[in-house]
Amino acid sequence: MDDFVILTDSCCDMTARMAADLELEVLPLSLNMEDRVYHNYLDGREIGFQDFYARLRAGALATTSAISVGVFDEAMRKILDSGRDVLYLAFSSALSTTYQSAVIAADDLREAYPGRKIFVVDTLSASLGQGLLVYLCVQEKRKGKTIDQVHVFAEETKAKVCHWFTVDDLNHLKRGGRVSAAAALFGTMLSIKPVLHVDDAGHLIPMEKVRGRKASLDALVAHMEKDAVDPASQTVFISHGDCRADAEYVADLVREKFGTQDIRIHSIGPVIGSHSGPGTVALFYLGRTRG
Repeated sequence: MDDFVILTDSCCDMTARMAADLELEVLPLSLNMEDRVYHNYLDGREIGFQDFYARLRAGALATTSAISVGVFDEAMRKILDSGRDVLYLAFSSALSTTYQSAVIAADDLREAYPGRKIFVVDTLSASLGQGLLVYLCVQEKRKGKTIDQVHVFAEETKAKVCHWFTVDDLNHLKRGGRVSAAAALFGTMLSIKPVLHVDDAGHLIPMEKVRGRKASLDALVAHMEKDAVDPASQTVFISHGDCRADAEYVADLVREKFGTQDIRIHSIGPVIGSHSGPGTVALFYLGRTRG
């Protein structure tokens, strides 16, 4: 039996199949849409991803909720009772209180389970950036590394997980306070597309503005060219908000420019998608720093 479990949350935006293959335990965040609460399970059992984006496009609004201390306590306690320790890789503390809830639960459980190991890592990441770090930690575990070694690897590697993304509709960033109402209006009129990244503190930061959708997708790969480490041999993740063709376009560019073979494309789940909106495309890889 494995002596520790890698636990994460649904903001990792992996597919349910991938999470199962990696032997992860994944806790769902939740969202409220049209007066109903849905849990963001990776398999979309409560709200399908296409249905979610169709409702966003039709004008529905969604708000999101973090995972509670009680949910973490129950999940971690179950793992500990099975004789295994816990390594939890959390959605960025700059974007959610989920990490803080996990820390509280872990502190309480350490008293109840003296001598056991419970590590909580603030990935400072989102979507498949978080997913990429989780994936890499699983590869370390499969090499036979201990929970302490994988914990150190996660802390040392998280600042190298680069997140570059663009959105198609500025109005979703306006609702989240990322751009002003005037900027959203004029940007939409002029087909201005922002290029953003997640910084070292885990915040979403607008970095530049380009004219037109294709230029914004090209810009993601241009940033990868500047700071990726050995991109040909990396596993690269791309997530999208119900715009698979645009994600495939970025993947083709990455293959053409760097010779990268291992590229995984997944949908952005409803919790992240509530803030980024339909038409978001994000590129994740390892760099020297996040830039």
